[in-house]
Amino acid sequence: MSQNVWNVEKFKNLDMTMMFAIHDALRRELERIARITARVDEDPRHVLSTAVGWELFKKFLTIHHTSEDVTVWPVMQQALAGRPDELALLDAMEAEHAVIDPLLADIDAALADRDSGPERLGGLTDTLYTSLSHHLDHEEREALALMDLTMTQEQWAAFSAEQRTRVGEDSRRYLPWLLDDMAAAKLAAVLGKMPEQLRNAYETEWRAAYEDLDIWGSRAGSTAR
Repeated sequence: MSQNVWNVEKFKNLDMTMMFAIHDALRRELERIARITARVDEDPRHVLSTAVGWELFKKFLTIHHTSEDVTVWPVMQQALAGRPDELALLDAMEAEHAVIDPLLADIDAALADRDSGPERLGGLTDTLYTSLSHHLDHEEREALALMDLTMTQEQWAAFSAEQRTRVGEDSRRYLPWLLDDMAAAKLAAVLGKMPEQLRNAYETEWRAAYEDLDIWGSRAGSTAR
């Protein structure tokens, strides 16, 4: 997969555009979190704990993983019963979720800990970066192809609907967050799949409102983009 396009054509059954989009958004935010925690001129605990970006990252990562846990892995486990190699891959996906998700709470605890928090924060965010990056790569390398072979379009639509329901009224922040700093070709691919009303809301209202949030405090010099 190049930086400018997603190789979605290799998937014959399911449209993976939005899956790649959320993965790219999560990787982008991991890079920003890594830069914040590497800074020495400002307390990264203060930056993270007051940043809208940290709250959005946690929320949208949790929504994505929970939606997979509810509507993807159980469906695939049922369809792949009696196929131990494929089931082992699904078990690995769930095990990786089980490592990643508690790290968010651990980081929050370090942010609130005035005593030992500073010493723990760097290691925790490094572990989050490594674990989530590995999981996203692993899923793209192996699990997406298995999803494409196993799930019906109706089941895939149920996964998408689950995510939309969990995002709910926060769509006005989710869509600009998803598309933040996205390469032009990818941006066009995502927007081209949006209903006109949603696309217009993004272009005329949501994008500007999201930019005004300055989610990592970059305009105040808290982090580099």
